[in-house]
Amino acid sequence: MSMALSDRRPLRSQGAVVAGRGSLESFFAGLQPDWHSSWAWDHYEATILALMHQFGLKRLCEIGGGRDPLFTALEARRYGLDLVVNDIDAGELALTPEGLRTARFDIAGDLSEPDIARGGYDMMVSRMVFEHVHDVERAWSNMHALLAPGGIGLAFVPTLWAPVFALNHILPEKASRAIVHALFPARREGGGDPKFPAFYDWCRGSGATLEPMLQRAGFRDIHIQPFWGHGYFDRMPGLRGLDNAFNRLAARIDWRFVTTYAYVVVRKER
Repeated sequence: MSMALSDRRPLRSQGAVVAGRGSLESFFAGLQPDWHSSWAWDHYEATILALMHQFGLKRLCEIGGGRDPLFTALEARRYGLDLVVNDIDAGELALTPEGLRTARFDIAGDLSEPDIARGGYDMMVSRMVFEHVHDVERAWSNMHALLAPGGIGLAFVPTLWAPVFALNHILPEKASRAIVHALFPARREGGGDPKFPAFYDWCRGSGATLEPMLQRAGFRDIHIQPFWGHGYFDRMPGLRGLDNAFNRLAARIDWRFVTTYAYVVVRKER
């Protein structure tokens, strides 16, 4: 669902944000994302580039990028990114495409690994990673330590209590894995997009829920961008129609309890 190389140009925010200044809230108000999660998937890389351009950032670390990083080496050079791809698993990092620097460490660990660079990144991002982390609050605290002053953290996460992810959360892992493998054959064992156990710790789309935790982690400039809808029922027309209607209504009334995905965005004070 990623954008083609030619389409990954920075989005332009219409908000009153001068380069390097302004709040995350005003940035996203100007960006005006759509409510449907298809926008979140299609514009994630472009949103990262826009944030880096707007706030004057260069050193980027992708958490959990492993075998499938957001940017290729060619794209990193094109956009002037000093990019490091992180993963906890050496096997995943061994699959990182050639030309990209890597760093092995646990974002929710004790930050004792040799590859740790405290204050070494201007921006840290992740895509569909934090739902697999046992201690997400510690991950955000560690991100605060790893970011330079003024740096931005951005996690793209699936959220509870979207019905499709609530089901994945409550089912035994064996049953959940069987369902995902049936719906998405590419995610079977040996495929290019394996399924990992999901815990959904602090994976929510509500600012009221997340902000106290993110403030404990050290952040004050916080923005939660909610999205609704998904593609899990695309091959089930009847269920797809009902689910689309539900999500459209939830988005219209801004029902954050049942968001499907969210961009969780934070900025470290200078």
